[in-house]
Amino acid sequence: MGAAFRSFCARYCCCCCCSDEAEEEEKRPILGNETLEYFNREAQKRRDQETNLWSEPGDPSHSERDDDRQLHNLLQMRSQTRTGSTGYRRLSVDIEAMRDLRREVRDKWKMILENLGFMAEAEALLTVSAGDNLDRMRNAPLSRKLLKTLHSETSIFDSREPPPERYLFILDRLIYLDAADDFVAKARRFYPPKDDSDEEEGSLASNLPLLLAKFNQAMAAGDDGSEQDEGSEQE
Repeated sequence: MGAAFRSFCARYCCCCCCSDEAEEEEKRPILGNETLEYFNREAQKRRDQETNLWSEPGDPSHSERDDDRQLHNLLQMRSQTRTGSTGYRRLSVDIEAMRDLRREVRDKWKMILENLGFMAEAEALLTVSAGDNLDRMRNAPLSRKLLKTLHSETSIFDSREPPPERYLFILDRLIYLDAADDFVAKARRFYPPKDDSDEEEGSLASNLPLLLAKFNQAMAAGDDGSEQDEGSEQE
């Protein structure tokens, strides 16, 4: 009787009596809580990978490379330190400094890719996850050769340490797109290798804002002193 009445209402009534039940069914999530938690964890892992830009993303322990191990240890130490404490702030500064260095390298790659015409594809080409496997690369030997070329003949990495393995995957994709040679040529043009004099100029340029600030402070102090002297003479 109840089922027949609900069916009658659904067919002939403007305001369906079963609307409450239909709304309840619509509000039921398609995915269970456990499935949603799994996807949330995976999404957080991807965000962490992009935040830290691990040199070897396929190493879950982050211990094979010195720079990965250092960053991993800093993150572990900060997680065990009281939030807001002096130690926590100091660790955060060190972590952000390492992240900034990695982001600078990534930004150089992105700039070259966009200059080659990959405006919409740059982010996707630069995304490397822990699931990427060196064994699945199409042109691993050539990718490694080009990575060594970029490291020795350009300043795109700006470091004497071995280049990050993550960029092997990106070069492999560029080889597949027949754009690897053009990328290396652009890298040579935009980021030529630096010599010792360039490094000294770079350090001077980095200190220039501080020097200018001190100079302005000295000038301001001198102006104040001269005004005071003039005022005393007028009195």
